Amino acid sequence: MTLLLNQIGRIAWRSVIRTARQPAAVIPPLTFPLMLMAVNSNGLRAATHLPGFPTKSFLDFFLPFSFIQGALFAATTAGTDLARDVDTGFLNRLALTPMRGAALLLGELGGAVALGALQAFVYLGVGLAFGVHFVTGIGGMATLLLLAILIALGWAAIGVLLALRAGSGEKVQSQFPLLFFLVFISSMNLPRNLIEVSWFRDLATINPVSYLIEGLRTLIIEGWNAQALALGFGVAILMVLGALGGASIALRQRMERT
Repeated sequence: MTLLLNQIGRIAWRSVIRTARQPAAVIPPLTFPLMLMAVNSNGLRAATHLPGFPTKSFLDFFLPFSFIQGALFAATTAGTDLARDVDTGFLNRLALTPMRGAALLLGELGGAVALGALQAFVYLGVGLAFGVHFVTGIGGMATLLLLAILIALGWAAIGVLLALRAGSGEKVQSQFPLLFFLVFISSMNLPRNLIEVSWFRDLATINPVSYLIEGLRTLIIEGWNAQALALGFGVAILMVLGALGGASIALRQRMERT
């Protein structure tokens, strides 16, 4: 166990340093969600006048989407970095060492999780600076940060899975528009009960991303909603476990081919 933790730590540190050395991997994930938040919180604030809208501030309502979008950028970082290791042969060289597969998979998430944590603190700080009010107080802020980092871990694990399946950064990046589409077909802009287009409402209801957003959102505008939090944490945990399980199988298959 000590050896495994040491290996995870070394790979994770390498992942963090590599991410920090790439401004293009850090600056857009921090700035683009904030710009979209600024535009939408002003352009869509008329939605707060709809009967049944849960808050008077669209910024309070929309802030959780920034955490989801930022986490998706973190997944791109994890996926492309691992795909680069596959493409350059670094993964094959690691296979000749005592490095365990679990250490490789968990360590490769280090940079994405560190970036996701940084994003979460920045988004929370900007939101508070512009008047976002948490009905759950400091405890709700801490819980939101925990869930946001767990979501970043889940998206990063999906990025690792795609990287091992694809084997190149270009192929990995080509898959992420599909994930962005999944994010936008959710309850990001309106509560599901206020979506009038039935097919869109049905898609948002079966879309697991909706429950991630709603788990974060309930801490800001609703309170300690046990069901929403259980669904949010449950979906995030399933993302992590499912993606890591698939990545473990993909890693074994890739090692067998090489």
